[in-house]
Amino acid sequence: MHDNQPRTSTPDTFPEVITRYLTAHRAHDTASAITAFTPEATVIDDGNTYEGTEAIREWLDRSATEFTYTVHLIGAQQTDATRYIATHHLEGDFPGGTIDLRYQFTLRDGLVERLVIEP
Repeated sequence: MHDNQPRTSTPDTFPEVITRYLTAHRAHDTASAITAFTPEATVIDDGNTYEGTEAIREWLDRSATEFTYTVHLIGAQQTDATRYIATHHLEGDFPGGTIDLRYQFTLRDGLVERLVIEP
């Protein structure tokens, strides 16, 4: 049955690679977080595009130190065979102080090929 409707998921049904990235990112563990990406992966965050693991590593390092914030997963869904969305609620010392962000993952060969983060 293919109804093409997003399926509500739970964090424990996410593929291991997404869980590994989210856990490492929350812990500011860049070395572990980077292992979730394909060598030619793309991340789009805050209107900026980062291509390749070196650019993603720099983005992870900067985002880990720029602001202090808490992260709570408030939603999880699988939109198709390779796409997942994790919605997080962030509170911290960044402009505005609170925001809900959608982390939209596209997987290839068991790794993250593309990650788009947007409200």
